[in-house]
Amino acid sequence: MTAQKLGPEERSAALATLRDPEHELGVLVIGGGVTGAGAALDAVTRGLSTGLVESRDWGFGTSSRSSKLVHGGIRYLEQLNFALVREALIERGLLLQRIAPHLVRPVRFLYPVTAPVIERAYVGAGMMLYDIFARTGGRAPGVPWHRHVTRRRLLREAPGLKPHAFRGGLTYSDAQVDDARYVASLARTAASYGAHVANRVRVEGFLKVGERVVGVTARDLETDETFEIHAKQVVNATGVWTSELQEMVGERATFRVRASKGIHLVVPRDRFRSKYGLLLRTEKSVLFVIPWGRHWLIGTTDTDWQLDKAHPAATAADIDYLLGHVNRVLKTPLTREDVEGVYAGLRPLLAGENEETSRLSREHLVAQPVPGLVMVAGGKLTTYRIMAKDAVDAAADALGADAMIGRVPASITADVPLLGAEGFRAAWNRRSRIARAFDVHPARIEHLLGRYGALAHELLDLIRDRPELAEPLPGADDYLRAEVVYAASHEGALHLDDVLARRTRISIEAWDRGVSAAPVAAELMAGVLGWNKTRTKAEVARYLARVEAERASQEQLTDADADRVRLSAPDSTGDSGDSGSSR
Repeated sequence: MTAQKLGPEERSAALATLRDPEHELGVLVIGGGVTGAGAALDAVTRGLSTGLVESRDWGFGTSSRSSKLVHGGIRYLEQLNFALVREALIERGLLLQRIAPHLVRPVRFLYPVTAPVIERAYVGAGMMLYDIFARTGGRAPGVPWHRHVTRRRLLREAPGLKPHAFRGGLTYSDAQVDDARYVASLARTAASYGAHVANRVRVEGFLKVGERVVGVTARDLETDETFEIHAKQVVNATGVWTSELQEMVGERATFRVRASKGIHLVVPRDRFRSKYGLLLRTEKSVLFVIPWGRHWLIGTTDTDWQLDKAHPAATAADIDYLLGHVNRVLKTPLTREDVEGVYAGLRPLLAGENEETSRLSREHLVAQPVPGLVMVAGGKLTTYRIMAKDAVDAAADALGADAMIGRVPASITADVPLLGAEGFRAAWNRRSRIARAFDVHPARIEHLLGRYGALAHELLDLIRDRPELAEPLPGADDYLRAEVVYAASHEGALHLDDVLARRTRISIEAWDRGVSAAPVAAELMAGVLGWNKTRTKAEVARYLARVEAERASQEQLTDADADRVRLSAPDSTGDSGDSGSSR
């Protein structure tokens, strides 16, 4: 194990190794989303010399803009895709119980019914199968069995719903996660095992000897330096940017990936009362209403997207669609004024020729279009570890023919906990004592443990040395100033939006979307990253322009207009459509 930090010094050290012409990696992974970060962890824990580069921030793309669910996909039962559901449910239990119990936690949903007998029996049979699949992996599922709910009980436990909307329902459990925090933790864990990881590094071309890929040409977007990275195998895990990378290598596309836009609304938890989250049917798919701390997440849409992939934009029509559907079942309808935040993300779906995005596959494919290059695409957050394993398996098979390397060990990530997982439950049981020892409110300790696990003591040490860091950020009472410092010093945050949009979720949870917090957060980051006053002001100005552009784009009626307005804001990397970004 090496250092557990992922700060500026560690990034510089990783870059020094990556650019060293005498150092050839076993595996280089392109794309710092959940699949790419997972592949880096898989490769390095097999004993391979591993590099990981990401053109923006960890989890910048799809992996920070999901429904935040770790789930089997109950709707896939109706499509008879039992293998996919079972695989995802086994992974869900693994994440809950072993890999990341500090980041992944159970959440209870209500599936309401309108027909008292036939629908209840039909849905109940599906729920039973769902629960059984979750218990076939040889490990505890980490969640209880489903239960039936009478209409009377439903009125008592979900008084925010219309009293005559349903005839009762069934409750079942899945899990949720802060997706962006999870990806950053994956990258940091991979680095702790010796992987050379660097964000804000864009791949601009492939190095080839004959037909074989032997590395990449990359650009450090922080310094504008171009350099080469040499590797025996390159894994492309760039999600919706897969096609761009395939074109860059100069080969015909092995498979097509289509981008499907999904948006989510964030509303205060007190806007309607319910003990459960909701799973509602729509004419196209399903609608989730998900408990999220002091908020609800409402989503999602599912529409084809062919515009800018770095900054997909939500339209007024998208927002009205979600409000209209959820208001069908709420006693007090939600309005645009109730919406605290909006975010849009792109799903990388394996595409046929003329299929609707809502019907495209959530499974994944691994291909080797040319020697030395592995492509992985498709899938979903819950099954990222399987995707990563399959991609590294393909690279390992090729490496196994190398006499210098020999047979590569099998994947062990099913038993590799993320940083903060070991000791988390013991720390949780001691949270009252920890609160007294550091003179911090117990709720703050619970908050830190739920975000950093057993590493929460590192933030408490910061607070002990600098008591002012115990203060919350303006307009974002859930987050402490220490978290901003820690994000820059330990978690690879290099820009203000890295902190406000991904290390914390202030950009979607605060009423002002982080406008009040931005100047304070920038000053805190400046102390870690060595920004001068000009750079600090520029970071704040860029973030405020982002917020303004996002708000304005959400008033537009069409995707084209929303995209144009959203792209009016300056970007931290200097452009808005770089390939090799995160998945």
